[in-house]
Amino acid sequence: MVVTSPVSERWTVAALLLLTFATGLADSISILALGHVFVANMTGNVIFLGFWLAPSTTIDLTAVAVALPTFICTTIVSGRLSRHFGVRTRTWITTVLATEITLLVTLAVVAGAGLLRYQGNSKLIMIGILAVTFGLQHSSARQFGIQELSTTVLTSTIVSLGLDSRLAGGTGERHRLRIGVVATMCAGAFLGATMSRYVIAPVFVVAAAVIATSLLIFRWGPPATKTEAAVAS
Repeated sequence: MVVTSPVSERWTVAALLLLTFATGLADSISILALGHVFVANMTGNVIFLGFWLAPSTTIDLTAVAVALPTFICTTIVSGRLSRHFGVRTRTWITTVLATEITLLVTLAVVAGAGLLRYQGNSKLIMIGILAVTFGLQHSSARQFGIQELSTTVLTSTIVSLGLDSRLAGGTGERHRLRIGVVATMCAGAFLGATMSRYVIAPVFVVAAAVIATSLLIFRWGPPATKTEAAVAS
């Protein structure tokens, strides 16, 4: 299912890059502070699942057992939500992003106040909330149909970067976007990892602020031109 963005292509790319940055922030915290689990990039969790199935493996997959099913269930709800809003794309995407922001701010408050801790069963609640947050984001972002900007998966982007490059005989026409996507997620992960050495809960606030900027773009950004709308349809 591909939907037409409520804003121009340039602003859509900017908004999705911001969401990609937030993904880097979230997964850096989930890996470094919450254990061997991804809350946005589910490919890593499937790999961890394979490790667990191997004999004599000591990896604890409790976190993965929470993140993966929660993420999948959230994508189902997200699909229902997008179909409910139909052509009201601007309302739909701002509702999704507002939900993300609410979840992240709530998580920052309860974690910062010590009501949830980063060990034991408390961290499973945090993992579940983050999986819902980024399950919503990924399943919504990919519906805009920009292959490089699903905001989570980068493998296909990196493959296209080499496959379509001039060195491979391609045109290289989207190489700047692809490099930008990879660099953006890397930058988010770098910031998250750096902050996690000193604080953790504030990282969720930073992620919420980044997503809020994306929300503002989708809510009040300039609409797509007739030419862009025709191409998208």
